[in-house]
Amino acid sequence: MSNNKFLKPIYLAPMEGITGYVFRNSYFNVYGNIEKYFTPFIVPVIKREFKSRELRDIIPDNNKNMYTVPQILTNNSHDFFKTVENLKKYEYKEVNINMGCPSGTVVSKNKGAGFLSIPDKMDEFLYEIFSNIDVRISVKTRIGMESEDEFYKLLDIFNKYPLEEIIIHPRLRKDFYKNEIHMEIFDYAYKKSKNPICYNGDIVDINDYFNIIEKYPDIKAIMIGRGIISNPDLACEIFSNGKYIDNKKDKTAENIIRNRYRKLKEFHNILYEGYKLEIQGDINVLYKMKEMWFYFSKNFENKEKNIKKIKKSKNLREYENAVGEIFYEDKDTLSYN
Repeated sequence: MSNNKFLKPIYLAPMEGITGYVFRNSYFNVYGNIEKYFTPFIVPVIKREFKSRELRDIIPDNNKNMYTVPQILTNNSHDFFKTVENLKKYEYKEVNINMGCPSGTVVSKNKGAGFLSIPDKMDEFLYEIFSNIDVRISVKTRIGMESEDEFYKLLDIFNKYPLEEIIIHPRLRKDFYKNEIHMEIFDYAYKKSKNPICYNGDIVDINDYFNIIEKYPDIKAIMIGRGIISNPDLACEIFSNGKYIDNKKDKTAENIIRNRYRKLKEFHNILYEGYKLEIQGDINVLYKMKEMWFYFSKNFENKEKNIKKIKKSKNLREYENAVGEIFYEDKDTLSYN
């Protein structure tokens, strides 16, 4: 991390189907600069400890040298306790509660962002778990379901409990991942929260990061999801004292873009090999990598034909040839944003 005390730690946001242990390990080995890695949410299961996929995601061997925080999706204190006890077997001392997922199937069960629609039940849940728990607990939350006015009561509830931190995505459930962020509500949370605050939402370049920490100098951290997946080098750029590309003719900029290109290729290759070991069936691996290219493609300027070849590939050989073509291009194929 940078020695600049003005900078704030970066957390990797949990994204279902994306930021599992294969992604986290690949990212850690090439880039680093992440203080906390949050897992995609775990749904408590009554008949066994964890689903096999969830178990692979949280076992220590798949999280070496990373500070990993399991995220739990539930509105039931008994299920929460059971999951925490199972996580403690793997020496986890911190967990995160998902109160932000906007998925219809999640919200319909009053979980994720849906939990915010029943604040009295949420208060009861938090009271029960904080009365009987010995791990650190953080919450990742939206500001409400339909109206930003909902957040005033929600924050009063959060302020009753000693949260490790409250990670706020200042959107409503109805906003999903679009529409404007309600920064006036984050302003209120920043001023009134009794717990440490972490900001989450629409950090896609270093200017977004610096705008937040300049306006909110006392926040604990910044959580980034899509911004890092689209540009995996983002955290490194932030912690390299803000060095980034603002002049394509500058020699320093050329070195930065060349290094960024090299690391993205290395990251892709490690990630690809990891998925081939983790995922059964070449077609499933292919679908997974195409999903990643939805984000990676944002790095390439004027390479629509190359990207189209990747999207149209029907097997791993075609995919590898298409990717080889785009990475064979010189350093200027990467964008300068």
